[in-house]
Amino acid sequence: MTTRMTSEALLREQHMRQRRADRFRPYLILAPAFLLTIGILIPFFFAVYLSFTDISLRSPNYDLVGVTNYVQMFTNPDFWHAVSVTLRYALWTTGIELVLGLGVALLLNEDSRFTTVMRLLLTFPLMVAPVIATLIWQLMTSPSVGIVANWLRALGLGDFQWGAATGSAMFSVVIIDVWVYTPFVIILVLAGLRSLPADPYEAASIDGARPITMFLRLTLPMIMPFLLIALIFRLMLSLQEFGIIFALTKGGPGDTLVGMSLYGYQQGFQFYDLAKSIPVMFILYLVVYLAANVLINSWRRAQTHAAGE
Repeated sequence: MTTRMTSEALLREQHMRQRRADRFRPYLILAPAFLLTIGILIPFFFAVYLSFTDISLRSPNYDLVGVTNYVQMFTNPDFWHAVSVTLRYALWTTGIELVLGLGVALLLNEDSRFTTVMRLLLTFPLMVAPVIATLIWQLMTSPSVGIVANWLRALGLGDFQWGAATGSAMFSVVIIDVWVYTPFVIILVLAGLRSLPADPYEAASIDGARPITMFLRLTLPMIMPFLLIALIFRLMLSLQEFGIIFALTKGGPGDTLVGMSLYGYQQGFQFYDLAKSIPVMFILYLVVYLAANVLINSWRRAQTHAAGE
């Protein structure tokens, strides 16, 4: 009898320990995410506070100045020029990469030895850091040793200035961005194409639908979620682009390619005025957040539509 009571007490104790462990397990699972969030929010809110001060790298002391930094930023033509550069760069690179990525993915969707090799080769640019890719393009377009410069001379275009002229600087950085990141779009879209069901195409073929009709009515709606995922990632990164522009021209000639990231960097680390740099970064964060939020909502609607709901 005593042994039985002891066993029941042990079972009750084990059950209580298990219940306590089950009660605290969700908190243990969420603890890393909570600590990471705290680690992000503390510097974020400290930066918000610093944006209302006159902090500078020239002096450790600073005072509160209210919204002066924001007023000066919004009334500065250089800031609006940086916004214009950022938006133009993001729209050009993202638009070209989506169209080119979709077209190449459609060509590589067929199974053959050639497409298999091309799928492998097109992943190589993704392995190259954007700054390294920029240096490679600088060598390729060098007037003395560049292979691209030699081709242009053969076509009678040997004096093309690339990043050295205001008229061609944006074109130059867009070309590099497209070369580096278009394979990312191709891979995403190709994954979507390979996952499409065959039944709707067989039914459409029996009904005599033309290829262009099947693309517009079947393929495009079903791969729209994949296109929007590519758009979200590429637009967010393009709006924040710094490495390619800085490595190629450092924002030049003049301020031709000074986008918001580079403008904030110049204010903070070239002119030592963090008080003017931090508000620029907040506005850039707000632009990226709003763009991503709109696109994520569009992706959800596209996903629902593609599922036929």
